[in-house]
Amino acid sequence: FQQRVWRALAAIPPGQWRTYGDVARTVGSVPRAVGQACGSNPIALIVPCHRVVGAQRALGGFMHAPDGDPVAIKRWLLRHEGYRFGA
Repeated sequence: FQQRVWRALAAIPPGQWRTYGDVARTVGSVPRAVGQACGSNPIALIVPCHRVVGAQRALGGFMHAPDGDPVAIKRWLLRHEGYRFGA
């Protein structure tokens, strides 16, 4: 399952994003399970789990962290790729 999710993440082009629900529909699962697979991604900069955000473009967590430094890294990566928060 994780490998299917990671393949779906790898297919997200730079500068684009998907919601956990979008990825869940792609792999035939549910958003929470996709979030767990994203958090278990051992190579986050190569398999771009930072490009997955919550519903209504909420940031969501990163690396199994709901806030703190990992989420600050996710925010920076998204901004670096042109993501517009709250847009």
